Amino acid sequence: MATVILQAAFARRYTDGQTQLDCAASNYAALVTALEARFPGFSRSLDSGMAVAIDGEIYQTPLLEPIGPDSEVHFLPLIGGG
Repeated sequence: MATVILQAAFARRYTDGQTQLDCAASNYAALVTALEARFPGFSRSLDSGMAVAIDGEIYQTPLLEPIGPDSEVHFLPLIGGG
């Protein structure tokens, strides 16, 4: 199963404080669907300023990016700058 890593503030709000989750999914879309089923409201929060890194690579549009059984997926808040 892939390991999903969340920032503490995000985890408190959407996953009852769980910052590390295990989830079986073959791609990013399936991962988000599975996490939404476990934690209603999770997927809506991703539209409001979250980035995703899969196995150390940050993706702009990760929808169909593959996720392997040993993958590590990080959800990170977007950083604003100017």
